[in-house]
Amino acid sequence: MALAARAAKLLMPGDVVLLWGEVGAGKTTFVRAAARSLGIKETVTSPTYQFARSYEGCAGGRPVTMNHLDLYRLEGLETRDVLELDEYLGPGSVTFIEWAEPALELLTAPSVVELLHLTPTTRRVRISGPLAARLSKTC
Repeated sequence: MALAARAAKLLMPGDVVLLWGEVGAGKTTFVRAAARSLGIKETVTSPTYQFARSYEGCAGGRPVTMNHLDLYRLEGLETRDVLELDEYLGPGSVTFIEWAEPALELLTAPSVVELLHLTPTTRRVRISGPLAARLSKTC
C-alpha cells in the first residue's frame, strides 16, 4: 500500500496503469491506496460487475478523474466498445485497468504494475513503463 501511495503521487493526467496478478494478488488494494494519495475520500471498490467506476481526485496538482476498470468479464472488445473505452482514457483522467488483456491493442505506453504472491501476506511488486521511470528518479 505504501508503494501504491508513493507511485500515485507521481501520476499525471492521461496516465494509464495496468494491474496484473492472479485473483487475490492485491490489484484492487493497490488502486485503493493510490486513490487515497490522489485525494479520493470515497470508498474504492472493485468494478468487476460494473466494468468501471470513476472518482474525482487530484494528480500532478490538477483535478483529475480516477477511473478504475475491470475487464475480467469481457471476452474481447468489439469496435463499438472501443469508443466507450476511450471515454475512460482521456487527458483529464488517471485510469487503472485490471485484467486488461481485451484492451491491450488500444493502449499506448501504459504503466504496468505486476503483483505476485510470495506468501499469503506478502507480495512482490514489479512496476514498468512511464511510472517506473518516474519512481526511479525519486529518492
